Amino acid sequence: KETPSPSLGKDRADTVIIGGGCVGVSLAYHLAKAGLKDVVLLEKSELTAGSTWHAAGLTTYFHPGINLKKIHAYSIKLYEKLEEETGQAVGFHQPGSIRIASTPTRVDEFKYQMTRTGWHPTEQYLITPEKVQELFPLLNMDTVLAGLYNPGDGHIDPYSLTMALAAGARKYGAQLNYPVQVTNLNSRSDGTWEVETPLGIIRAKRIVNTAGFWARDIGKMIGLQHPLIPVHHQYVVTSTIPEVKALKRELPVIRDLEGSYYLRQERDGLLFGPYESEEKMKLQESWVTNGVPPGFGKELFESDLDRIMEHIEAAMEMVPVLRKADIVNTIAGPITYSPDILPMVGPHQGVRNYWVAIGFGYGIIHAGGIGKYLSDWILEGEPPFDLIELDPNRYGKWTTTKYTAAKARESYGFNNIVGYPKEERFAGRPTERTSGLYDLLKSKCSMGFHAGWEQPHWFYKPGDETGYKPSFRRTNWFDPVGREYKQVMEKVGVIDLSPFGKFKVKGTDSVKLLDHLFANVVPKVGSTNISHMLTPRGKVYAELTVSQLYPGEFMLVTGSGSELHDLRWIEEEVTRGGYEVEIVNMTDEMGVLGVAGPYARQVLQKLTSEDLSDGSFKFLQSRPLKLSDIAVTAIRISYTGELGWELYHRKEDSVALYSAIMEAGQKEGIDNFGTYALNALRLEKGFRAWGAEMNCDTNPLEAGLEYFVKLNKPADFTGKQALKEIKEKGLRRRLVYITVETDNVDPEGNESVWHNGKVIGNTTSGSFSYSAQKSLAFAYVPTELSEAGQKLEVELLGKNYPATIIQEPLVLTEPARTRLQRKVESPKI
Repeated sequence: KETPSPSLGKDRADTVIIGGGCVGVSLAYHLAKAGLKDVVLLEKSELTAGSTWHAAGLTTYFHPGINLKKIHAYSIKLYEKLEEETGQAVGFHQPGSIRIASTPTRVDEFKYQMTRTGWHPTEQYLITPEKVQELFPLLNMDTVLAGLYNPGDGHIDPYSLTMALAAGARKYGAQLNYPVQVTNLNSRSDGTWEVETPLGIIRAKRIVNTAGFWARDIGKMIGLQHPLIPVHHQYVVTSTIPEVKALKRELPVIRDLEGSYYLRQERDGLLFGPYESEEKMKLQESWVTNGVPPGFGKELFESDLDRIMEHIEAAMEMVPVLRKADIVNTIAGPITYSPDILPMVGPHQGVRNYWVAIGFGYGIIHAGGIGKYLSDWILEGEPPFDLIELDPNRYGKWTTTKYTAAKARESYGFNNIVGYPKEERFAGRPTERTSGLYDLLKSKCSMGFHAGWEQPHWFYKPGDETGYKPSFRRTNWFDPVGREYKQVMEKVGVIDLSPFGKFKVKGTDSVKLLDHLFANVVPKVGSTNISHMLTPRGKVYAELTVSQLYPGEFMLVTGSGSELHDLRWIEEEVTRGGYEVEIVNMTDEMGVLGVAGPYARQVLQKLTSEDLSDGSFKFLQSRPLKLSDIAVTAIRISYTGELGWELYHRKEDSVALYSAIMEAGQKEGIDNFGTYALNALRLEKGFRAWGAEMNCDTNPLEAGLEYFVKLNKPADFTGKQALKEIKEKGLRRRLVYITVETDNVDPEGNESVWHNGKVIGNTTSGSFSYSAQKSLAFAYVPTELSEAGQKLEVELLGKNYPATIIQEPLVLTEPARTRLQRKVESPKI
């Protein structure tokens, strides 16, 4: 049992962690173990108060995401050693776990998950109903078609786990002080913090908010509205069940996905917890508006079995011995949800030295891995691997309380829903963040959600099967996307690109700043280039389009999902280097239209007196001009690889600009296209995408980005030294370009790549190629298998399809085709 220490102990600290649940204590343990001095954790009541103490404590290697598997795996490996290291028992059981498939679609989902796990060290097996029954003999097998089995999964006692981490944290020199309430936070001009408590003030170099469902209250102290909401989660514990008691070994945890509950052995009885539908589930909304009631710590909510009755019935159907069991305990407690159920982890944009690890719907399995991940990031200045899906900056001003509540309901209810590729979820949409064209286009297309924006994925024509029809195979958008692909290749198409992140950078040091931030050279006035920000270790932190519009004034453009992720990195560099620059985020004020295809010039020329000919407006040039009397910044660039322009303009001009372009292109047969066609077009041109072919897990050399990395430029850009060393050592793997002979299924990224019966790499993105009439993908493979002509296999839905590395690109870009044509036409001298 812990003894409270209600003192501050010191008035200065390197890192102050606010909140003593399993996540905060794990961070204290990892920072102290890594040798950081002056780590102080403050907890307002006692350790584990809040959501930790009453958690069901499930631990699993499984996660449908990619790098979150690494977080799960680290946690489990840590929990296995913790007792030995700290002398504190943790009550860790590892009977394995089985996810149950009782529909053919579920079996497809398991096959889809198997190829996404194959290139990870995690053990995971697709098992037969017979094997399921052998592992869990008390199951009613009537509906069981398959199981997804993870040996090593199980459950841990959350209180004991936290106490073991606390013992370890103290052993390595961290201070854990409680009950000490944080009453206020003041940021100082030098970037440090004053943390106010009833016992005095601590000055800290950085603060980390790990306050669970109090995290919103902590955020409000510094003017942030963290999009978090407490949900009511219930689980039920039974008395002893003779059939369970008679078993020779502990039952694996099961997750009945159609019944939407988990079930595990608890001593000689069973424990099961459902996730009820969004209509039935319950939020604690009053805490969002009024704050958490003072004094709430180890309390629970009133239980409500009626709310979960259909799940109880499903569980009794699947595990018949439950029918005779008595319920001895029902736990109904608060757990915190973010809108998309994933936690928010890392430094926060707009506030210096304020970090968060909040919004954990599954805090027990994430605690170990996130403690290590955040500790490494704090100590080394860059994330150890890519986890942009947890970036706190994926949310913004558009994430209102109303949106958060709608999404939390949906996410909770969808806990066990089938996870399709290209999944869309519709609660809380549209947000207040819509492009100027949204109302005009919303009925004509299938919209996708991108960082709060709605963006057309594909457009409807008479005779199409409309709407969102998810599938693991080709579905209703497959032919329409082919039609849009053809539109851009043969005529001219228009696409709404307004969700791009857009920043203006100007000031006396702007050139110097960008020269230091980017691996490419700084473009001249009136020019544009593709540039990459690298981390100190030489990983690709971001890819942006950089244009120098006027001397010393730049426009930077990034993908919608990277807007605040990239802005934070840039702002941090400005502060660190003391650069004299002004940065303005123009994302919401500015609309963007892409016009692309062989007739793009012909159509746009009708709307302006400016000469758009190739000699006058070259590829990768940018300039202000007027189209139909509307001011735009035009960049001759297109992610389609065809002749095209991106037109940046005031959002309120979007409709007028779009209408003028559509009107002008009637004769040329102009039409809309969406992001699915854009993806097929860019893949055929061999264009990489940030977040797929490159991210914080990859360096630009293995990603084939040498052209954009100028190692010989005078400026010592971030990552330059690391890249020189990487180049000297030689690459162990390379990004290759492959065609895949498939049937009704296409690669989309993160699938296992096989050679000689072994998994040797993974795809990064993929699509059907409408020109080659076969599947196309990028993949990472060992250097020795990276030559053109190499035969490989790609695993899709449980089957290995033949693949061949080809020379990239499949289709030459328009500028390359034009250059080639001129070469052919120019007379030999």
